[in-house]
Amino acid sequence: MRLRTGLLDLRPLRSSPPFRRLWGSSLLGALGSQVAVVAVLFQVWDLTHDPVWTGAIGLANAVPLIIFGLIGGTLADAVDRRSLVRWSTVGQALAGLALAAQAVAGVQSLWLVLGLVSAQSAANAMGAPARRTFIPRLLGPEQVGAGIALQMLTFQSAMLIGPALGGLIIGQWGVGVCYFVFAGMVTASLYGIVRLPSMPPEGAGTRPDLRSTAAGFTYVLQRPVLRGSFASDLAATLLSMPVALFPLVNEVRFGGDPETLGLFLSCIAIGGMSAGLFSGLVTRADRPGPIQLGAAAVWGVALGVFGLVGPLWLALALLVVAGAADTVSVTSRGLMIQLATPDSHRGRVSAVDHIVGVAGPDVGNFRAGIVAGLTSAPIALATGGLACAAATGWIALRNRPLRTFSIRADAVRDDVPATR
Repeated sequence: MRLRTGLLDLRPLRSSPPFRRLWGSSLLGALGSQVAVVAVLFQVWDLTHDPVWTGAIGLANAVPLIIFGLIGGTLADAVDRRSLVRWSTVGQALAGLALAAQAVAGVQSLWLVLGLVSAQSAANAMGAPARRTFIPRLLGPEQVGAGIALQMLTFQSAMLIGPALGGLIIGQWGVGVCYFVFAGMVTASLYGIVRLPSMPPEGAGTRPDLRSTAAGFTYVLQRPVLRGSFASDLAATLLSMPVALFPLVNEVRFGGDPETLGLFLSCIAIGGMSAGLFSGLVTRADRPGPIQLGAAAVWGVALGVFGLVGPLWLALALLVVAGAADTVSVTSRGLMIQLATPDSHRGRVSAVDHIVGVAGPDVGNFRAGIVAGLTSAPIALATGGLACAAATGWIALRNRPLRTFSIRADAVRDDVPATR
């Protein structure tokens, strides 16, 4: 493959004005969210100085993500998806303003912080499945992979800039300003959503009830490609998620400087952006399954070694490698999921994708905090990374359809009916 064809594919930005607006909206929302991540981590650590409670941030995110993500996925296959995303974004902005108010007022309540984090997470979860269905509706099948890669680039760009910006804001003006910045950016992102065309689900849609939600899970479980792809991501996130341990690692090894804490997250983003610039190697590949499996294993190994090394430069380098592997894994997974699912089921399957992709890391962070509290951060990171690599290898051996899935031969056409 020539170097040019391996580079990031920009065709969706050139060919689709609605996608350009969606991309800009996603960039603003992701940047604000990353600023808030640092603010929540710093505030909870400042209140408790306990890795178990920084891990509990993940639990506060995960529970509403699972509950409201399922509700949002079912609604996304029943109502106009643009409206659903619009109102969920308003809910996120209101939760951000409440976080800012408690910080400025100096309430000093851990439970209030975690409750507001849960409220923000619930609002995000309601719209996230619908948001994930936008790309196949705005772009042709040949550009879906490129659109997903560009969306990943917004996330990685936000991870690069947002944590460092959050650490700087905390150092200069305090946690409350970080939350105000988050609320403002989320509000500004509404412009790109409002300007999108109306996007009701194709066909007659489905009833927003428990039976329809269960049908989405059944669809995933009956298709080895979807089942194996989600299992691979869960192996990476549940077993080797490191973010909850960053404050502890930072304090024990590097003096607890908030700017260093921001660098940890930024280095993951540097790796992700580097991989994103060459995402054409992934989005133009016909068999994304082995790519996802290999990337998940590299993620686990890099983070396991990160838990054992001493020099700051080497720790940061390993986080860069992990970030690159994460971007490759998420891009290949997103491509398979969207092209292996008909539009009639994309909302509900995207809900599973969102729960696995977002709640999985949150639960993984909670697990890491518990293990570190019982042992130490190096043990939690090293054992988690080893378990991730082993689980990914097992999935690769057991799931042949995932290894051999072909974009050209196996992608689901939207005119093929599926059981509702």
